[in-house]
Amino acid sequence: MITWRSITRTLQRHHAPIRTQVRHLNLLERTSHKLLQEFKLPVPTGFLVTTPEQAKHVVSVINAPSMIKAQVLAGGRGKGKFNSDGKSGVRLVESPSEAFKNATNMLGYYLTTAQTPKDGLHVDKLYIYQAVSIAQEFYLAMTFDRQHTSPVLLVSSSGGTNIESDVDKMHKLRFGLSTGITDEIDAYIQAELGFSDTEMKDIHRILVQMVKLFKEKDATLLELNPLVRTEEGEFVCLDAKFEFDNSARYRQKEIFALEERSAEEQEQEQLAELGLSYVRLDGDIGNIVNGAGLAMATNDLISLYGGKCANFLDVGGAATKEALRKAFEILKRDERVKGILINIYGGIVRCDMIAEAIVAAAAEMGGFKCPVVVRLQGTNSEKGLKLIEQSGLKNLIVEAEFEKATQMIVQETSGAEG
Repeated sequence: MITWRSITRTLQRHHAPIRTQVRHLNLLERTSHKLLQEFKLPVPTGFLVTTPEQAKHVVSVINAPSMIKAQVLAGGRGKGKFNSDGKSGVRLVESPSEAFKNATNMLGYYLTTAQTPKDGLHVDKLYIYQAVSIAQEFYLAMTFDRQHTSPVLLVSSSGGTNIESDVDKMHKLRFGLSTGITDEIDAYIQAELGFSDTEMKDIHRILVQMVKLFKEKDATLLELNPLVRTEEGEFVCLDAKFEFDNSARYRQKEIFALEERSAEEQEQEQLAELGLSYVRLDGDIGNIVNGAGLAMATNDLISLYGGKCANFLDVGGAATKEALRKAFEILKRDERVKGILINIYGGIVRCDMIAEAIVAAAAEMGGFKCPVVVRLQGTNSEKGLKLIEQSGLKNLIVEAEFEKATQMIVQETSGAEG
């Protein structure tokens, strides 16, 4: 049986990368720092801002060189680029005026990194803290070694962006949640990373608090990267990444209440509440279908005629005016979409009811701004197509045959401007 899980797997193998509807808890850096502070882990005192004026004021209060960091749910910000000035998502500023200038080029713009969609992520928050003089960067993490059914500690003397290229320097130490950080683990870390006795006391305290957080919050990953040693000999965590056991939502309500969601995830949730399923693709033709099998066939036929799908919206049996209006709104906001194909096979849901919902939703929105081809087949399809033809809506084309409807939308979008 074809399901939306199978369609996403198939499209992943044969077409452009897509975003599935698997949900993970995402925390912005500022929220992660608050959680670390709760467990007495060393982090800089930071401030969240949403305007250039606020950024200028914060840096004037800090009265020292400061770091400005874009708050997005993706890594690699330091090597990313803004579509405004081409600079990265992590910046050092020396003065309030410099903070204002940089914030102006960050807030309201899109940051692209190796972990974002190709168009980047919209930035509406910045995190600012006093710059730290870094002597060395380290990597500390806790996760689960499923092969040995044991939590494992990961340690490296190459932290920050170097961790990906220096995997060979990673030390893996299994430990027990009941025993925690033993003297043997401390001795191994000190010998391998060369910490002094004084430094090792600080590292031990950090590791003990990491275990406490990891255990009490049902974490599956706790990553401090980088944990830096400053020129003054202090250890400070500059960034962190968390993953939590999704099955522990009922037990960790406070943690999951902190969840940050991207605009796309918010749209997916809104669509799901209306009984719709959403799959994002990498083309420029928006699709509204009913059923995963029809979605696969639509994708293949559009590809055959030289087009590329931007997404699929499966209305299933939920083709109400409200559901279709929401679907149209999402496609309208997607700047990539040059045209829309509505491909519905009416079985239990009658085509005339779907047509009425399409016309009502479109009229409520003030019509369509791009070409829309409607293909209805099945129960009362002739009646439904006639209703749409008589609606008087502009940019609306009806076609009963699947292949012709597909050819039409490809033709309509092939010469459209992006």
